[in-house]
Amino acid sequence: MTTLPAPQPTLAFGNPAFGALDWAVLLGYFAMLLATGVWFARKEQSGTEDYFLGGRRMPTWAVAVSVLATSLSAATFVGGPQQAYTGDLTYLISNIGMVLAAVVVAAFFVPVFYKARVATVYELLEHRHGPGAKQAASWTFMLGRIMASGARIYIGALPMALILFEGVGGASETWHIVAAIWVMTVVGIIYTFVGGIASVIWTDVIQTAVFVGAAMAAIVLLLAKIDAPIGDVIETLRAAETPAGESKLTLLSTSTDPAANYTIFTAIFAFTLMGIASYGTDQDLVQRMLTCKSAAKGSASVLGAIVASVPVVSLFMVVGLLLWIFYQQPALVGEGAPDYEANDSRTVFLEFILREMPAGMTGLMMAGLFAAGLSSLNSGLNSMASTLMNDVYKGVAPAKSEKHYLRVGRLFVIGWGIVLGGFATFCVYWQSADGSTLIDFALGVMTFAYAGLLGVYLTTLFTKRGSTASVLAALVTGFVVVGLLQPNIVTWWTGIVGLTEFELGFPWRLTAGAVAATCVCLIGNAKQTGARND
Repeated sequence: MTTLPAPQPTLAFGNPAFGALDWAVLLGYFAMLLATGVWFARKEQSGTEDYFLGGRRMPTWAVAVSVLATSLSAATFVGGPQQAYTGDLTYLISNIGMVLAAVVVAAFFVPVFYKARVATVYELLEHRHGPGAKQAASWTFMLGRIMASGARIYIGALPMALILFEGVGGASETWHIVAAIWVMTVVGIIYTFVGGIASVIWTDVIQTAVFVGAAMAAIVLLLAKIDAPIGDVIETLRAAETPAGESKLTLLSTSTDPAANYTIFTAIFAFTLMGIASYGTDQDLVQRMLTCKSAAKGSASVLGAIVASVPVVSLFMVVGLLLWIFYQQPALVGEGAPDYEANDSRTVFLEFILREMPAGMTGLMMAGLFAAGLSSLNSGLNSMASTLMNDVYKGVAPAKSEKHYLRVGRLFVIGWGIVLGGFATFCVYWQSADGSTLIDFALGVMTFAYAGLLGVYLTTLFTKRGSTASVLAALVTGFVVVGLLQPNIVTWWTGIVGLTEFELGFPWRLTAGAVAATCVCLIGNAKQTGARND
């Protein structure tokens, strides 16, 4: 019997729902991004401080918008609607912790960074614990940023795959997402390479306006397509039950289930810690605050970003609720109810954009999606290149000219772009096996590096303890504890030691990892290493 060759994945180009006008709008958007990078490259960049810190002269409001854009990313644009579509509004309660975290970072972290005049936040650890601590924290950040930014690039590639190749669901269509990842990666590398952090910040301002406008346009269009009065829509949402048995309009959960991610308890405790880690120890976000003229302006930028994030995230959650009405409640929609099913919650918003929006607006909406995705990519590239340059390369190759460092820094942008594209490709398979929502996946990936970094910085800023050895041990401890608490890993080791299997939500995994890392870091005695305690 003749054995037929296995079918090969195909890349049938083009989605018929994305027409010529849409392509014109989208390509025009990409051209604008590249032009922005070229425009900022016209200013002579004398060295790495201009390229990586914008000469410390960026306006506070623009930095705040850039921090907002970086913290939200494509995970909010695609994952926010998915979260509300499949569940409720409890994700919004996490903002309580983020606001508390912003106050802590603005009061205690940013002033210290400015006083030490650091280019990366990890240089502060060198002052306290020696160069080994700085190196360890820098590499931990870069590993964590590969994971976090890679996950966001994967999420941002979903809409690209839909318009380039039409499908993202089947096994063969996995190749569509992979191809889209590398298209986005190349575009992000080009304009980050050209313009530096100033280009990144000003581009973030443009991209934020685009994706917030896109969310508002989607809400208006969804409301226009739903025939029922808004009161009936709200009542239907209130009566509807999520898989957890809650109303879809539930905002505050008092659940004590440790597997629940969004409760009042995770908001106050776990998300406060996550926010401190994000805005106080992650060079990707802190680098923007360091581009301001003073510590006060840097602190104001993070506070402004957090306050603005609440209504922005709310917009995307409203989109998700209205999508649920549109696809799951045809009686409320009336004659305009869709004659097709939206089977993949990851792409439900994207399906609506492609199938229901008029020509031109579809292109603008997809531009908004790419705005969110590319914001994560370009910020990750710049911050990782900055860290590798200032914390590693300058120690290996000291006393070189600023032009040399600038040239090598741009090469680092290309190198990290390739690495991020590679990890994003891995995420295609990881998230599919993990089964979590896109928001949960993106946030959960961040906890691996954040746990150790948070423990180290809490020790450094609020005590006189710690040493090079304890910093290194704390970073490893945080990563290992979070890893051991992953659901699949818990099943493995509880079976070995004969314990009852349990599950922790990702906020509590971070909390456990941060507490363990802090305890380990406190063991070190700074006096034994001769480190400074200033």
